[in-house]
Amino acid sequence: MSVPHIPILRKGQIYQSLDVNRLMSVSGEQPAADISFACADMIRYDLRSMHEAREVLRKMKCADLIAITKQAGEYFLNDSLPIGLEGEMQTPDDYVMALASTSGLPHSLIRMNLKRLGGIFGQIEDILRGLTRGLDLDVIDQGYGEQGGAPVSYVAAADSLGVILPSNSPAVNALWIPSIALKVPVVLKPGREEPWTPWRVIQAFIKAGCPPEAFSLYATQHDGSGAIIRRAGRVMLFGDDNTVKQYEHDPRVEVHGTGYSKFLIGEDEIENWPDYIDSIVESVSANSGRSCINTSTIVVPKYGDEIARAVAEKLSVIKPLAQDDPEAKLSGFANPKFAEWINAAIEDGLKAGGATDVTAEFRDGDRFQQRDGMNYLRPTIVRVDSFEQELAVREFLFPFSSVVECPQAEMLERMGPSLVVTAITKDLGWINELFDCPHIDRLNIGNVPTNRIQWNQPHEGNLFEFLYTRRSFQIAASA
Repeated sequence: MSVPHIPILRKGQIYQSLDVNRLMSVSGEQPAADISFACADMIRYDLRSMHEAREVLRKMKCADLIAITKQAGEYFLNDSLPIGLEGEMQTPDDYVMALASTSGLPHSLIRMNLKRLGGIFGQIEDILRGLTRGLDLDVIDQGYGEQGGAPVSYVAAADSLGVILPSNSPAVNALWIPSIALKVPVVLKPGREEPWTPWRVIQAFIKAGCPPEAFSLYATQHDGSGAIIRRAGRVMLFGDDNTVKQYEHDPRVEVHGTGYSKFLIGEDEIENWPDYIDSIVESVSANSGRSCINTSTIVVPKYGDEIARAVAEKLSVIKPLAQDDPEAKLSGFANPKFAEWINAAIEDGLKAGGATDVTAEFRDGDRFQQRDGMNYLRPTIVRVDSFEQELAVREFLFPFSSVVECPQAEMLERMGPSLVVTAITKDLGWINELFDCPHIDRLNIGNVPTNRIQWNQPHEGNLFEFLYTRRSFQIAASA
């Protein structure tokens, strides 16, 4: 297959820019794609007329858009879809190879994410039911109706949903997919190394009969991203803490930063800690530790040394393998300098004292390793003395976690904000405290790995409530 040129999409219309970026494979030896870049002025101009795209979707019924979404999922999973400017078609296997070439992800993890995304399309009715709390979607179609026996009305808060996507995992695209069934067009800025998934999702939607006007895709620089953030009516922003912090109090922007997800074992269950090691290992290492829902801190009242060793020993078998090896579970880094920076940050934390790399005892070789032109970081479990140690609450883009001992009574106060918390306990009093804790976004009680998500539950914000505003209304009897 020739090197594809991924163009700009301006409300579904293909546009080839004079500003073209060549995306190289992670090995640096082969070109993977030519990508048209959009300037900030183009994006600002296009966003002025997003109400036109919104109007196209508004005229459709939610039920029809749901049917389209389901069909799009089948196409996304199984069909050849357009890629590039020359009429080329991309099979699912081509997609896997393309994404592997620029992301460093092994084929096995890409196929896992492919199926996961396909499931999002298929579960769209259940997802919307969860997001809207069972609202009859006819209310969205006509603007008013009843919910729970009371009159209700919702109005779209924006003409578009801007999404600044990362490159770390294709599954993040699941978060914007329901926007189409909710009649809000999307304005996507793909991650630098990951234009493949949003492009393929869009093409699947269009093949299934969704109006092309619903989709805009702009590969762009920082000023273009800024234009989307400032001009789109609502924005999903993915990034590190420094990127998202400046927008955390902007009600138009839903920030998706570092997750700092945690696995807790209560005092009533700590004697059974060996029963939970497999769940901890999955929580730390699933999807090569690249997700905000991966566990980055394990908090226990005692047996910290034993738990750290048990987890480290199981993780030590995960090592760099060929990308097409079906047993590969570890991703290389698309940006080789990033692996070096993370490794240096961990080493600096260890040198500061109060922390030990427990995996070093079981690992063959160094944490930082190279294979097939890519840099890898082997899974790392660090035993820390307290929450004050700088590695106690850190999140890195590979399987990494700290283990810290802390009295149960102090855990919620000291552990900080957490996207996901799994708490192993049957203590009803502590369970009530966990439910009452405002710093936990998603809560699992019992032996549920932090990486397992029910998509009918809101994930770091409720998309429906983000896109729609409830309003009061009255209709006079004579009307």
